[in-house]
Amino acid sequence: MCSALRRQPGLRVMSCHAELAACLDAIEIAPADIILIGDGLPDADHQYEVLRGLHAAYPRIGLILLVNKYDRDLVVNAMRYGARGLFCSTDQPFKALCRCINVVHQGQVWANSEQMQYVLDALATSPTMHVVNAKGEGVLTSREDEVVSLVAEGISNREIAEQLSIKENTVKKSLLRIYDKLGVSNRVELVLYALTHRDKYRSHAPAKPPVSAIQALDSARSDEGAHGMEYEFAGKTN
Repeated sequence: MCSALRRQPGLRVMSCHAELAACLDAIEIAPADIILIGDGLPDADHQYEVLRGLHAAYPRIGLILLVNKYDRDLVVNAMRYGARGLFCSTDQPFKALCRCINVVHQGQVWANSEQMQYVLDALATSPTMHVVNAKGEGVLTSREDEVVSLVAEGISNREIAEQLSIKENTVKKSLLRIYDKLGVSNRVELVLYALTHRDKYRSHAPAKPPVSAIQALDSARSDEGAHGMEYEFAGKTN
């Protein structure tokens, strides 16, 4: 695999080690943008510990987990501990791996619709957490809560501006403040946040047919298009 990757234009293999310690030493010498983690680790728990450790130490490096097969628990836990992509070599060709690397390098997530649904299902069943300040007050203003609700409904910045009677540029600035307050980095992550706080944001939602979680994510992806897509469905969508 290392040899094949080295032959790809635009890719440079900084290090290829079987031992994690040697890989970490190499990263200290020559920082990398992407780390591919193979399935040679002793067990799944060890994989998650490696992912969590790497993500904590190098949050800007895109982590891709290489697997022979995946199930719901693997997908959810890998994403939870920092993986930005799961690549199944038994189902996808080598060219798809190159595409996966490129997608993650651009700050996107490599996942198919089934994997994203696993993550959404896990979020929907997680305990609700509200982000509050030291006084126990919500960190978002009521107007910012409205913006989050409308984003979660799959509404574009232009439509949000029209509904709230504000300028589209004001919506963009508001989103940047919201990202900073909630600790998210893009529109897709904001939708995922809102989906875990359904009860809070349903009251702000406009009177319109409800959208599914996947539809909301698709809309979020589309609205980020002018600034670079934030995630990509790999393979066929349902």
